[in-house]
Amino acid sequence: MGAIPFDQRDGFIWVDGKMLPWKDANVHFLTHGLHYGSCVFEGIRAYNGKPFKLTEHNARLHKSAGILGMKIDYSVEQLDQICRDVMAANKLTDAYLRPAAWRGSELMGIASSEAPAHVAVACWEWGKYFPPELLEKGISLTQSRWVKPDPRSAPTESKAAGLYMIGTLAKNEAAAAGYTDALMLDWRGYVAESSGANLFMVKDNVLYTPIPDCFLNGITRQTVIALAKEAAIKLVEKHIQLDELMGADEVFLTGTAAELTPVGKIDGRDYTVGPITRQLHKMYEDAVNA
Repeated sequence: MGAIPFDQRDGFIWVDGKMLPWKDANVHFLTHGLHYGSCVFEGIRAYNGKPFKLTEHNARLHKSAGILGMKIDYSVEQLDQICRDVMAANKLTDAYLRPAAWRGSELMGIASSEAPAHVAVACWEWGKYFPPELLEKGISLTQSRWVKPDPRSAPTESKAAGLYMIGTLAKNEAAAAGYTDALMLDWRGYVAESSGANLFMVKDNVLYTPIPDCFLNGITRQTVIALAKEAAIKLVEKHIQLDELMGADEVFLTGTAAELTPVGKIDGRDYTVGPITRQLHKMYEDAVNA
C-alpha cells in the first residue's frame, strides 16, 4: 500500500461534515492553506481500535487554530467522535489519524481573517516510522544547518503546517548525507529536537530534555515525562548545549509517528541503547496498548 499515491487510495475521508470517498476529498488550487500556510494539523495513532490521547490531540488542534486566528466550528468532543467514525468507515483498528483545519479558497491574499476554517479527518494504516532493525541499534542523526526559529518570528506553540517546511529541508539533507534524520538546534544554539520529534538524553542515570520554548511540546513528550516520573527516574528540563548532548550516555526521540525511538549515532559519536531508554520504551508500549 505504501507505493500507492495518497490521492489514489481507497476508503473515506471526513470533510466539512461529510464522509466522502477518498478520491473525492479534494481542495481547490486557490486554497489559502496551500499558498500561505494557514493550516494546522494533528497526528494520532490508534492501537487496537483506541486512538491514543485522542482528546489531548484534538484540544491541541483547537489551540493551534486559535494561535493562527482560525475558529474551528466543531468541538473537541465532536472531533473525537469524527475520528472514531472515520476509523470505522475505513474498517481500521491500528491506524494513523490526520485531523486538519485550514483556510480555504474563499479569500486569496495575505489578509485572511475573514476566511472560514475548513476541517477534515483522514486515517490510514501506518506501521513503525523507522524500520524495526533500526530500533535495536538506534537511528543516526546529523546536525542540520537549519534551526528552530525565534518564537517572535513563527507561531512555534502551534502545530502549524508551515513550520514543518524547516523540518522537511533538514530531513531531506540528512537523508542525502546517509543519516536517518536531522539534529536541529534552536535559533540560540541550544539543542532542540530532530526534524519532527522531541529529544531526550540520559547522563549518569538522569533524564534530560530541552525546554520546549521554540518548538512543539509534543504529547508523546509529555507522556514520556509522566512515565519517567512514575518510574522514579530523575528528570531535568533545561537548555542543553551541543557538547552536553555529545557527552550523553543515551539519546532517544519521541513523537506520535516516531513513538519512542533510540538514537545510536550523532555525526561521529556513537550511543548505546541503554537501560533507561529500554525501560521507557517498554512503558510507552504498554501504555499505548493498554
